[in-house]
Amino acid sequence: MQKTNSTAAPLTRIPSMQSEDMTVIYVIDDHPMMREAISAMLRRQFAATRVIEFSSLAEAKAGSASFPTPDVICLDLNLGDSQGPRGVSEIKALHPYAPLIVISGSSAAEMEDPCLQAGADVYIEKSAGSAEIRATLRALIAPESEFDESEMLGSLKLSKRQKQLIAMLDYGFSNREIATELGLSEHTVKVHLLRLFRRLGVNSRTQALHVARLNGLLS
Repeated sequence: MQKTNSTAAPLTRIPSMQSEDMTVIYVIDDHPMMREAISAMLRRQFAATRVIEFSSLAEAKAGSASFPTPDVICLDLNLGDSQGPRGVSEIKALHPYAPLIVISGSSAAEMEDPCLQAGADVYIEKSAGSAEIRATLRALIAPESEFDESEMLGSLKLSKRQKQLIAMLDYGFSNREIATELGLSEHTVKVHLLRLFRRLGVNSRTQALHVARLNGLLS
């Protein structure tokens, strides 16, 4: 495990030791117990994972110049040197292509929309519990083939789950309705939609349906 702290020697760039299949995850949280619990969960859940821990926004910024580029970022909303969505926007500016999950003690009703507007991809309350956090991270990190087989549809390779999502979007289902229909949590549905949008190269439901129609996925 790579970890930085306030008394560490200056960071120096190191060569990446990850394989093509290694997933690099940044966990940024100033509460040691929470940070270590999330990191331990990730290592148990995903064998080919390199978890890099930071206890502040400043450490994460410094680490960005010294550690491998992250594939996923888990960020606490309120750090000692950063409060609220500002930290989201600053980390997203450094790593615009890495999915960013905010795991926060703040209420989603109050902070989810501002964080999403700042660049977060998913917002999870810490009170959701370890099982919910684990399921959401698995939906984001695990290969799509772990959920079901993929097949070519036009020029697109989509899983059965992703085909289901497109059909439900076409019917106008809300995230809550999709979650009920598939027996998933809303957090997990949001992650599956994120992966679908990335596969289609779009940023919204409307764009996803447009691309789906262009590729013959919808009549």
